[in-house]
Amino acid sequence: MTARAVVLLSGGLDSATVLAIARAEGFECHALSVRYGQRHDAELDAAVRVAAALGAHEHRVIGVDLGAIGGSALTDPSIPVPTAPTEGIPVTYVPARNTVLLSLALGFAEVAGAHTLFIGVNAVDYSGYPDCRPAFIDAFERLATLATKAGVEGAPFAVRAPLIRSSKAEIIRRGLALGVDYALTVSCYRADADGRACGECDACRIRARGFRDAGVPDPTRYHRGAGGGCSAGGLRL
Repeated sequence: MTARAVVLLSGGLDSATVLAIARAEGFECHALSVRYGQRHDAELDAAVRVAAALGAHEHRVIGVDLGAIGGSALTDPSIPVPTAPTEGIPVTYVPARNTVLLSLALGFAEVAGAHTLFIGVNAVDYSGYPDCRPAFIDAFERLATLATKAGVEGAPFAVRAPLIRSSKAEIIRRGLALGVDYALTVSCYRADADGRACGECDACRIRARGFRDAGVPDPTRYHRGAGGGCSAGGLRL
């Protein structure tokens, strides 16, 4: 029987690449996206497109309100998304987000009969988030086996983060080789309703630099939105 995996799919560049990797490895992929109160929910529309294009066996979108907790520029509209690099952990960090997302994926995996979870976290071109580090992934994998019926009964879980030590350029090259259409994805923290990027936030800067370093055209659509967002030709890096 084909091995099953739950793939966390945000609709961004990294998670699309991870879905392509899981499919290439022969997994039956059950994609999971989470509406957690993010202000850039155009990424969820992108996730629907990506799941269909990359052949996910199924795609579910479930909701949890991390906006009720607040404390992040991604869930609280009163906190501006930075348009310049900052020191330390940025205000775009969402408290406990990856812990919550992986927990939901773990529950989905138990029900779906999957024993592998895929997540697109990255510890090279990342923004200082503590829940994108290898130590976090290793710790959650141990928790997954301790905290589940399947794990206790001798069917442990693997938590795969295949991009965790890759640069953004390496991720892009790998995804292109696997047929990922990055024009379908949305990475911007301030994307408009049509998925057009601001060109100024941290996610936009990292994404644009990745395409430049990979030496391939950047398919990202940009808008001139609030805060002086730049067009593709005027992107500030």
